Amino acid sequence: MSQALIVIDVQNDFCSGGALAVPDGDEVVAPINDLMRDFATVILTQDWHPAGHSSFASTHVSKHPFDTIEMSYGSQVLWPDHCVQGSAGAEFHPDLITRGDLILRKGFRSVVDSYSAFFENDKKTATGLEGYLRNRGITRLTLAGLATDFCVAFSALDAARLGFDVTVELQACRGIDLDGSLDRALADMTAAGVGLK
Repeated sequence: MSQALIVIDVQNDFCSGGALAVPDGDEVVAPINDLMRDFATVILTQDWHPAGHSSFASTHVSKHPFDTIEMSYGSQVLWPDHCVQGSAGAEFHPDLITRGDLILRKGFRSVVDSYSAFFENDKKTATGLEGYLRNRGITRLTLAGLATDFCVAFSALDAARLGFDVTVELQACRGIDLDGSLDRALADMTAAGVGLK
């Protein structure tokens, strides 16, 4: 079986000093760089929001970062403005090795957020990653990156649902842990058959 490493959103805004810094987010860079040596296929995802994205708290009157609102596709956490297209915050961490077969940008549609590397948050609009992997005969996926309880977990759960064999390298991930989101994500991934290492 062919396998791939998917590196999720290791970008400046999710690392130390970033607009939406994940605690200890920088610590994923070295283990991910090490992991890359073990994979012939490496895919990197990049959060890529237009200014004024609907998931930004600043777009909504009287709302604050980490408030939750209902969107047409369901519940949405509102975030600080982050990973705006072309900004320094949207760039990959400078120490991350960015050699890869594919860079997949997500979250670029202004009216829907995208945590998963496979689907927008409406759970219907595909990013094209599944087709790319199927065309290359890739069936086993290892995920690493930021944040464990959001983009990594959503990607892992979608991949498992689509029939891929999925492992998450927890030593190469860090979580936000918003109101218990990390424990919920780990439990959901375990229940879905995602391997946690």
